[in-house]
Amino acid sequence: MSAAKQYALVPGAFVPVPTLRPSRAAAVDDVPALTTGFPAGRMFRSELRLMFGRRRNQAALAVLAAVPIVIAVAVRWSGPRGGGEGPAFLSLVNGNGLFVALAALTVALPLFLPLAISTTAADAIAGEASLGTLRYLLTVPVSRTRLLLTKFAAVITYTFVGVLVIAVAGVAIGLLLFGAGPAALLSGTPVGFGEAVLRLGMVCVYLTLCLVALAAVGLFVSTLTEQPIGATIAVVATAITSQVLGAVPQLEVIHPFLLTNYWTDFGELLRDPISYGALVPGLVSALIWTAVSASAAWARFGSKDVTS
Repeated sequence: MSAAKQYALVPGAFVPVPTLRPSRAAAVDDVPALTTGFPAGRMFRSELRLMFGRRRNQAALAVLAAVPIVIAVAVRWSGPRGGGEGPAFLSLVNGNGLFVALAALTVALPLFLPLAISTTAADAIAGEASLGTLRYLLTVPVSRTRLLLTKFAAVITYTFVGVLVIAVAGVAIGLLLFGAGPAALLSGTPVGFGEAVLRLGMVCVYLTLCLVALAAVGLFVSTLTEQPIGATIAVVATAITSQVLGAVPQLEVIHPFLLTNYWTDFGELLRDPISYGALVPGLVSALIWTAVSASAAWARFGSKDVTS
């Protein structure tokens, strides 16, 4: 009588293990293909190519790049205006082109950036399920945890690139139209061009960390549905609702717990000296939102019955 076949469990499938001779029957290392999996770097690069290769994601980056260009052309065309209209940095654009990037980040923060990030995060899992490729992806000998982390890392990369696109486009068009004149911080202290660029880089890092929390929320919502459009709407609605609640003074007691409450605190990086303590609540809030949402996504995806 022939020996019964043995099977090894990999994510999403049972794979038959080749029958071994009695002298080697207990050697687990004899089936390395089932234990080694794919290299993490290869998975990450593949996910980045897929994410940045999609036309809608490229279009979103193009829209983000257009925001500072529209602002710079509008200010150049109309000239300086008083009365405190528009973002706080708009009145400083004529003095230094670097402030175009800061004004554009302020304008894009309420809607354009959350929309771009929500689209990519919500598509991470729900998009695969909608296309019917998720169950085939899970047959690869890679754990669900590693797959989820790879997709989250790609979304974080896209988030940083989105913020950086606005900053770089803003600096380029700002220097072209307004030059690099004296840069005065919000506290009135003049700084050199190099330090101004450094401050802008710190702003980009702070905003990325805050927006990663939104990406984590999007990743969690993506594990709950097979409709990426519905997941995107839900994540964008979450961000907008948080901003609306944050604008109601009567709800001040819940403001510290809102997702978007500390996003605009990056202005502290444009004062002299920098009040790093004022940035801590925003970073802690982003960390908590990211940890809770990512953990929920991991728990949901790890136990999800994938049928599509």
